Amino acid sequence: MPAPQKTARRALLVTSAVLSSLALTAPVSHAAPKPTPSTSPSATPPANMSIVGGERLGRPGTQVNLASGVPVLPKDLTARSWVVADAETGEVLAAHNPHWRLAPASTMKMLFADTVLPKFPKTTKRKVDPSDLADVGSGSSLVGIKEGETYSVHDLWLGVFLRSGNDAVHVLSKMNGGIANTVKDMNAHAAELQALDTNVVSPDGYDAPEQVSSAYDLTLIARSGLQKKDFREYCSTVSAKFPGATTKNKKGKSVRGTFEIQNTNRLLSGDSDVPVYQGIAGVKNGNTTNAGATFTGVAERGGKVLLVTVMNPEKSEHNEVYKETARLFDWGFQAAGKVQPVGELVPPRSAAQASAQPGANDAGQAGGSGAGEKSSKAAVGASAANGSSGIGIALGITGGALVLLAAGAFLINRRWPLPDLVRRRGRS
Repeated sequence: MPAPQKTARRALLVTSAVLSSLALTAPVSHAAPKPTPSTSPSATPPANMSIVGGERLGRPGTQVNLASGVPVLPKDLTARSWVVADAETGEVLAAHNPHWRLAPASTMKMLFADTVLPKFPKTTKRKVDPSDLADVGSGSSLVGIKEGETYSVHDLWLGVFLRSGNDAVHVLSKMNGGIANTVKDMNAHAAELQALDTNVVSPDGYDAPEQVSSAYDLTLIARSGLQKKDFREYCSTVSAKFPGATTKNKKGKSVRGTFEIQNTNRLLSGDSDVPVYQGIAGVKNGNTTNAGATFTGVAERGGKVLLVTVMNPEKSEHNEVYKETARLFDWGFQAAGKVQPVGELVPPRSAAQASAQPGANDAGQAGGSGAGEKSSKAAVGASAANGSSGIGIALGITGGALVLLAAGAFLINRRWPLPDLVRRRGRS
């Protein structure tokens, strides 16, 4: 039996065994600490930042373990914050102010998609009401949704990922019970992912007071989203046909054409000064007045899958965020397997809680290193100070079962196939 299948089977067996033991005990529910957002971050990072993922990730400045055989980092990086991580193991290979809370711009749409995308089949139709678009912010990026027209959920997600359409985000948010409900869902999902630097105010990433995230959180969120097949396919789509407005032809018959939309991720679609990056497969870019340029990308080469997030380069050169991301990808692929990590991308809170359960050590080890398991447990312990208990025995057993099933799924799906786009564009 191949090793990945053995690992999956082992995780399932251990999960099953621990589920049986839950009949005797009810788990304690832990509340994640809320972030303390900042509306106008200073020009320098705070001295004390979150240590989720490892103590070194809370230090200001660049964190990397340079040693013999490890390539030096690019010298011309100007971003306020960045992260280079192994997407599959979760190891953070290097980072610069990774927990600095900054405005995220449209990279916030990754959290929106990871939260809302599973809720609606892609064939679901929505006739757009004027109220759906009433509160789209002035100057927003738009895909071109028209009032009174009908769109499929598939169309709307193409608008979100390719054109970063705030109009598409608002229509999907209204389908999800409204903007306020969607923001609530996104903040709850961020807490579950242990993305504790993140505070959502507007689901589309539009500049808003106290809306913040961090390079660490955006990388964590992207990693979660990429475990969903639809998310991977949408974020790697280079171009697509989008429904236009309904018009009358010469015979008076109603007709509806399409127009082409292209992905605004320049490492995916290319530009005059930025070539398509070899092995790129997503994820999401953003740019607003408060955030500057932000970007999270995923790419694969030589069997390694890396995530890189870059926030707000100081250098104002055209497409600078993509250029710095490309240089960090180049470094990461050269350093992978040689550099000792400085931290990790923690698993979702439910998975971390499950791995901390007595008897679940084997399941935790099946998905990662001992160091990763320790920091995951530490993250859970850190939130325990704000924890609460007292839930009913039956509810506790059910909750514990769901926690462990979620942990088993997370461990089994640590390796996920990137789209064929990667293979078509070649690997080194």
